[in-house]
Amino acid sequence: MLPLSETFVRQQALHLRDWRATLVGQRLCLNGLSLDGLDPQLLDLSPTGTVDAIRWRLYRRLGWPLPAALRPLTWPDAEGVRPSLVHVHFATDAVLAWPWLKGLNLPTVVTLHGYDIHTRPDWWESGQGGDYMKDYPRRLREMAADPRVSFIAVSEAVRAQAMSAYGISGDKLHTLFIGVDTRDFAPSGAPAGEREPHILFVGRQVEKKGLEFLIRAMARVHQRFPQARVKVVGDGPLRERMEALTAELNAPVDFLGAQPSQRVRELLGTARIFCLPSVVSQSGDAEGLPISILEAQACGVPVVTSAMGGRDEGIEPERTGLAFPEGDVDALASQIERLLADPALCTAMGRAARELAVRKFDLQICQRALEAFYTAQAGGVR
Repeated sequence: MLPLSETFVRQQALHLRDWRATLVGQRLCLNGLSLDGLDPQLLDLSPTGTVDAIRWRLYRRLGWPLPAALRPLTWPDAEGVRPSLVHVHFATDAVLAWPWLKGLNLPTVVTLHGYDIHTRPDWWESGQGGDYMKDYPRRLREMAADPRVSFIAVSEAVRAQAMSAYGISGDKLHTLFIGVDTRDFAPSGAPAGEREPHILFVGRQVEKKGLEFLIRAMARVHQRFPQARVKVVGDGPLRERMEALTAELNAPVDFLGAQPSQRVRELLGTARIFCLPSVVSQSGDAEGLPISILEAQACGVPVVTSAMGGRDEGIEPERTGLAFPEGDVDALASQIERLLADPALCTAMGRAARELAVRKFDLQICQRALEAFYTAQAGGVR
């Protein structure tokens, strides 16, 4: 804990008002997010000896006795308060932890983000996600059947997929947006339409982020707007291929690598457009509700996106940004050109984007909903 991509976990834990969070993990993430202000607890789940190994075998089979490594999770804190609920981000992690987690006998909330529920069951079952995840769909369904377990979906698209692809009951699924801190992510500098013609992309360079389509679109945009450039924030397995495509097409794209949140805010302060051209990958993996487009709108930057969840729930098309069909390079290029050609429209959309972010996606609003959900699941206990 915690990788740079999981700022939302840190933000949720830091901004709780009526609840307190202890972050539990098995190891620290190299070059990860700061844990300042948090209460982290590292677990070593390795048996400490023969007796503890026997305890683990009995615990996994029978739910008791509690192994030594798990006992601290049930201990009261300095104020004598014991844990009253477990919140796990990503169903893939929840399923792996469930064999030992269920023995704590606590209400368990699992947040479904995107790849953990959009990826098709048959993809997992074929072993493409690793042999140890072949039975992920079955184990997820079994966990979902436990009355102590409930789910948060980060978008209606995620909720619908959980029901249709994995058979999770609708009454166990609750859509709650994660939200962004609209004080940290706020407009700065000139209005969007008065800025240099720079387009910002933030995301891992993987198939579902669709960076290839933005690069191809920019080769066309460059012919009409030679000063336009894309700044790409993020790394990933496709970076070398994307850089080669950029060189082949002579597209105006700068690769900046992974950047901290502060640098992303600085780049949003100079961007005219934020673009996330996401697609559904071959495995079925797709976006939930990308935090990046919420952060961009909070900074007063209009969004151009094809992201599932994002184009339908994260923006208001024709008001805070523009949508286009995924994988459609010509449509993407046209939408970018439309905003570059009309500074007044760009500025108006940026202002509307900020208003939407404050009204619907502000972190404090989303946190109140989250804490109310915690309290309901814990039977009123905090």
